[in-house]
Amino acid sequence: MQRLIQYIKTFSLWELLVGLKLTGRFLFAKKITVQFPEEKTPTSVRFRGIHAQRRYPNGEERCIACKLCEAVCPALAITIEAEPRMDGSRRTTLYEIDLFKCVYCGFCEEACPVDAIVLTGFHDYHFENRGENILTKEKLLAIGDKFEPQIAADRAVDAAYR
Repeated sequence: MQRLIQYIKTFSLWELLVGLKLTGRFLFAKKITVQFPEEKTPTSVRFRGIHAQRRYPNGEERCIACKLCEAVCPALAITIEAEPRMDGSRRTTLYEIDLFKCVYCGFCEEACPVDAIVLTGFHDYHFENRGENILTKEKLLAIGDKFEPQIAADRAVDAAYR
């Protein structure tokens, strides 16, 4: 008897009808469309977007070239080279992040002892030319300067969660 029911379901295209029932349920429902450039959808405070490097209030870059972010990166997307400065401290001469390799895990942000590298909430970026996917130290600092008020506000909210 079970076999007969299975044959009837097979030849009557039962699975197709069940799928069409689901499609029909949403066919006449009110559609929700967001006009993207004009309307923004809400994002979580923990969203991880493009990277940025922060500066101290006196304008000096925060990165001390400890290379912890390079070591912890699971995708090996970060490249750092450093040299000692005249005052004996280390600073980066090369800091690059390949965004095609990056998995936006946030490990670099968590590993940084001086809160130099952060993932911002900015997600509206694109690449038009070859090589734009690699964020250099200058690009990272420019992004950090541009979004510093938002980064500082996000840090205050994040501190409340910890």
